[in-house]
Amino acid sequence: MGPTPPLWIPLYYDFASSLCYVTHRVLERMAGDLSALKIQFEWKPVDLTRLAGWQRGAAVPPNRAINVARVSRELEVPLHMPPTWLDSRGAAAVAIALGPGAREISWRERVWSAVYQEERFDDLGSAATSLLPDLGWTLSDEALARGGEQLEQMTREAHEQMVTGVPTFLLESWPFGGIQNEDTMRSILTRFARKQRKRLQEVLH
Repeated sequence: MGPTPPLWIPLYYDFASSLCYVTHRVLERMAGDLSALKIQFEWKPVDLTRLAGWQRGAAVPPNRAINVARVSRELEVPLHMPPTWLDSRGAAAVAIALGPGAREISWRERVWSAVYQEERFDDLGSAATSLLPDLGWTLSDEALARGGEQLEQMTREAHEQMVTGVPTFLLESWPFGGIQNEDTMRSILTRFARKQRKRLQEVLH
């Protein structure tokens, strides 16, 4: 029997979501567990304002800010929360244009750090010109335009998958929203991985 192939799980996110940043850091801490489970995530950016009807530039509601602060504290992920809902489309277009791989991973880290650690809130919307140079990279206007078009398509696909918020892990046909502590996430992902691999074995035999 050959090596166990990785199990890919779609993970819908929006750079403008503080909870997605928390998710990024929690999963970063779980790298060893995820490697042992042979789980990898397909990070799929979406435009949450289209999914949830939120208004770009509007003040973050107090109850949401309180909830983010609570989750941040409980999961031990400190952050600076933007006071308004930021326009993340530029950063998402870059992520899509870079494609899957090491550069896209580095880009996500750069954006998360700039916004939620360095408080470079104004740089999110103009990420292609304000943050991409931090990594020494450039992208053509055509590549960024295609990335923007794909973002709209991916947002429509997320809606069809019943994704109503971010972060959302698509566990086969079950959209699991939010982020929990490492123990809970480990338990959920372990059960899912076992179920999926058992089903694959049954199909193969």
